[in-house]
Amino acid sequence: MSHTAHIPSRRKPRRTASTWMLRTGVAGGVLSTLVVGAATGSANAAEPVSDTVELPTVTAELAGAAAKSTAATQQAALDYEQRSELKEQQDRAADTARKAAKKAKQEAERKAEAERKAEAAKAKKAEERASRSAERTTLSTASSSATGSAAAVMSFLEAQLGKAYVMGATGPSAYDCSGLTQAAFRTAGVDLPRVSQDQSTTGTPVSLDALKPGDLLFWGGVGSAYHVAVYTGDGQYIDAANPSKGVVKQNLSDYPPTSATRVL
Repeated sequence: MSHTAHIPSRRKPRRTASTWMLRTGVAGGVLSTLVVGAATGSANAAEPVSDTVELPTVTAELAGAAAKSTAATQQAALDYEQRSELKEQQDRAADTARKAAKKAKQEAERKAEAERKAEAAKAKKAEERASRSAERTTLSTASSSATGSAAAVMSFLEAQLGKAYVMGATGPSAYDCSGLTQAAFRTAGVDLPRVSQDQSTTGTPVSLDALKPGDLLFWGGVGSAYHVAVYTGDGQYIDAANPSKGVVKQNLSDYPPTSATRVL
């Protein structure tokens, strides 16, 4: 009789907790291990049983592909940064060029305006010089003309000395005071009013201290003068004085006038 040894059966303990250890893929070229545990409370928690599931190890081909993808991503990012920097440089250069062009335009406009003002000022000065020259010429001509006219008046009056005084006479053999002055100035191209009252309102008033040959002398008020004569220089004048004297040359100091005017 043979005996068979009795081997008691071994009962696998009841599992109360599970743990999975996952070795998984490549993220960004780095191998990572994720352990996830789930536990439930039980009376047999002191006898845990663990099952481990191992996934295939990452191959060299997969790692190489991941590295190439990462390198491509990094290169793309680098290319983008370079393009962005180049674009910024181009924008700054364009902005600088615009500002420089604007500044150059403004400077050209300022220069053109300054030149225009300078030309205008130069033209104005030339015009003023021409005007002053013309004025001097006119004054010189007028002075020469006045001198010539005064000389003509003086010459006429000298020729009338000794002629008779007749009230209302205008020449050529006799005169009254205003008839003599009217005839004398007519030789110089000046038409005086007929009577002394009106003659006293013609011409430009002058001081008795600044008389020139040819100035008219009056006795009485302006507009109401009762006598008129012509200053001949050297403190003398010629007039048709009165019936007893006729046309004579007299001294201002002997019979001073009250006013004078200049028509030449």
